[in-house]
Amino acid sequence: MLLTTLLKLTLTITTLFTLSPLATSHYSSSSSSFSSQQPPSSPSSSTSLSEWRSAHATYYAAADPRDAVGGACGYGDLMKAGYGMATVGLSEALFERGQICGACFEVKCVDELKWCIPGTSIIVTATNFCAPNYGFDNEGGGHCNPPNKHFVLPIEAFEKIAIWKAGNMPVQYRRIQCRREGGIRFTITGSGIFLSVLISNVAGHGDIIAVKVKGSRTGWLPMGRNWGQNWHINALLQNQPLSFEVTGSDGKTVTSYNVAPKDWSFGQTFEGKQFEP
Repeated sequence: MLLTTLLKLTLTITTLFTLSPLATSHYSSSSSSFSSQQPPSSPSSSTSLSEWRSAHATYYAAADPRDAVGGACGYGDLMKAGYGMATVGLSEALFERGQICGACFEVKCVDELKWCIPGTSIIVTATNFCAPNYGFDNEGGGHCNPPNKHFVLPIEAFEKIAIWKAGNMPVQYRRIQCRREGGIRFTITGSGIFLSVLISNVAGHGDIIAVKVKGSRTGWLPMGRNWGQNWHINALLQNQPLSFEVTGSDGKTVTSYNVAPKDWSFGQTFEGKQFEP
């Protein structure tokens, strides 16, 4: 019965959204590390933004490597982006309609001593959304139904804190500061006067509340959130270097001047300044 439930849960989750990986993840056991393009550190050294709170967590196991591409935050191929499997999909009660994308959480297994791996926690980045499934009640297959606070983890992350047989596992979580290697990344797509910019690898609070862009022949122009961390504007900005102003959810702003050169083209990624820890 447990195996059947887990298989149904995995199929339900993967048909809703495909979870994907640019953030640090590690766990506090000294035996090995679980990281992606981040310097090793322990969760205890990370700056906490919130107190520990209760939630539940399940996992998904991608049946195809291509399932690691996608996600409701728009990061695309998360392995290529650098997040690895240090990612999480959040239920509606936590997702904040995509504004939370890029935020970092520390998660640990609690209560279920039979299944928990003692003394461990993981750090993951919000990259996806677990949609409600109203065909099941909140205690059954509707784990992500409101008002449940639920984390859907790649099995590689889940198994750092609990045995996979645990199923719907009680956990505790807290927001922490994101630690990133390198600067904020700006991936420019679009066509003509439509400019879309995916913003990733954001340190500090990790999530973004405002973005502005400036060409060499314009003033600062506010961009709108398209979805996840994709921001857009209708403006003719070709053939001029681009600067970006990014504001995190803590109100801090970092400005990257002339990130994209005059001859930038759609499909390119550029690296700017970074929020200081």
